[in-house]
Amino acid sequence: MQWYFVASLLTVLTSSQGILTTLSQTNGKYDYDYATVPFLAEVFKLAVSSFLLWKECQKSTLPKMTTEWKTVALYPIPSVIYLIHNNVQFATLTFVDTSTYQIMGNLKIVTTGILFRLFLGRRLSNLQWMAIVLLAVGTTTSQVKGCGEASCDSIFSAPIQGYMLGVLSACLSALAGIYTEFLMKKNNDTLYWQNVQLYTFGTIFNLARLILDDFRGGFENGPWWQRIFNGYTITTWMVVLNLGSTGLLVSWLMKHADNIVKVYSTSMAMLLTMILSLFLFNFKPTLQLFLGIIICMMSLHMYFAPPNMLLDMPVTAVKPDEERLIEVSVDRRTHS
Repeated sequence: MQWYFVASLLTVLTSSQGILTTLSQTNGKYDYDYATVPFLAEVFKLAVSSFLLWKECQKSTLPKMTTEWKTVALYPIPSVIYLIHNNVQFATLTFVDTSTYQIMGNLKIVTTGILFRLFLGRRLSNLQWMAIVLLAVGTTTSQVKGCGEASCDSIFSAPIQGYMLGVLSACLSALAGIYTEFLMKKNNDTLYWQNVQLYTFGTIFNLARLILDDFRGGFENGPWWQRIFNGYTITTWMVVLNLGSTGLLVSWLMKHADNIVKVYSTSMAMLLTMILSLFLFNFKPTLQLFLGIIICMMSLHMYFAPPNMLLDMPVTAVKPDEERLIEVSVDRRTHS
């Protein structure tokens, strides 16, 4: 399976996730407990990975599985980073509005590139760095509202704490992705065994969140296991399956590709979501959206295209003396 096929599929699934989530609402509200969605998605990913691991163990040659506690103990760390990241997100939104938060979220594109270089030691060419910055500019451009709107000035009017938390959120998001890639490529263990470890801890952390919500709410709506499926519809189940499938594709990319491919997939998904919203939710197209799409497509070409497609390499002319030498060498080979 080629990485670009998986990346394209990830783009489609990621773009449809926001649309499905919106369609799962009733009169702008959720009839179900949204905290149960990531929990069930983790259970789905764990079940699929366990089944695929079991199928692989049925073969004559057993897959490589490291069971040392020092290695297994590394797998809860991404869940802890995401837990901190989620809390930082809520804290950021107390200082900035939603549009400013979305624009600041594009910083994770650049921070991913920086951490990609620092922690994984991957060297990026100058053109690739320019492409990453262009991607951040393109996604930001597509999200900026018209200057005639009231929220236009609010982008630069938030308190300094909001910007600091926004930068921290971008760094945590990039760190979680970089660390997950490090885990996936740390050894030659089968992907399914790595997924089982990763999603086991993900399930545990999401379960702990449900239990904590019960205690905070004083069990007003009953324990989580009694209300877990309350309000669920076919669309809600599609949200769960979409979220779980997206996670499985991301883990595959972390194993066989890298974080930059994932960043491009999710960024293109955001633009695809905006385009689909034009037809589904009467979303009005803006000049900023079209400019953002053009910039992101240029960035995509700059990053992944071979250098000889991006630069006009001058054709070196052959000097007359060199031509005579070539003719002489050919004549000698023919006479010998």
